[in-house]
Parts: sequence; C-alpha cells; structure tokens
Amino acid sequence: MSTLNLNELVRQAHEQNDYDPLISLIPYAKLLGIECLRLGDDMVFRLPANQDCIGNPTLPALHGGVIAGFMEHSAMLHLLMFMGIPHLPKIIDFSIDYLRAGHYRDTFVQCQVWRQGRRVANVAITAWQTTQTEPIATARAHFKVDEP
Repeated sequence: MSTLNLNELVRQAHEQNDYDPLISLIPYAKLLGIECLRLGDDMVFRLPANQDCIGNPTLPALHGGVIAGFMEHSAMLHLLMFMGIPHLPKIIDFSIDYLRAGHYRDTFVQCQVWRQGRRVANVAITAWQTTQTEPIATARAHFKVDEP
C-alpha cells in the first residue's frame, strides 16, 4: 500500500470513527478480532472474549501469546493512527510482564508513546480486563518507524 493511501485511510478512519479498514491491513490483528474504541483523544483497543484464544481451559484463561500479540499489534496500530507514520511500523523488540491471569472475558489495551524519534518509537502498553488499575500485563515495545 502506498504512503498516500495509508495516510488517507488513517484520515478517513479518524473522521468516520471506523478503524476496521486499518485493522484489516494486519492479518493477525484481524484474526484476533481486535477492535478500536476512540475516547476523545485516547484510543482503547479491545480483544473480545473468544473461545479460540483460551490457553488454559481449566481456569479458563487466555493464552499468553494471544495477550502478547494483542498488545504488540495494538501498539503498532496506535503508532500508525497517532504518530503520522506513513507505513506500518516494524517491531524491533518487545518485553512483557504478566501480572495476573487473563480470564475468559473482554480484554482492553491502552498505549502511550514514550518517545518517537526519526527511526525508533518506544511504546508502553497496559492490558486489563475488569479495571484499568488492575492490569493483567504491561509491556514495552520498540518499533522501527523510518522508511522500510
């Protein structure tokens, strides 16, 4: 996808408050069923409860890889939507801390860009389920944001 088309897609998504076309650009994000909820200037990403994402059927609890993938892709989408990057950012590294079990229910993520330089962006990511003050996981990610 060209830079102009991607920037236009982001602009339209903001205007129409419909981020599905952007999510569709990333096959794994689409497979997970990631949704975006715009709350003023903030963006909250939602992973709806899905039986296919269960890693521990005894609890039941989400698979840790699903939680990490959701958090990583949410950060990538956040950069795309708010940082004016003209292409999909590429992950450099990702570090996650699992704090609580991710039970079988909707999961939410919010991202904060700590620093965006010309080449690299640093993002803090928090995932929660029932209340934002009780996160199930936190993560740090670095993305390559200059031209591929």
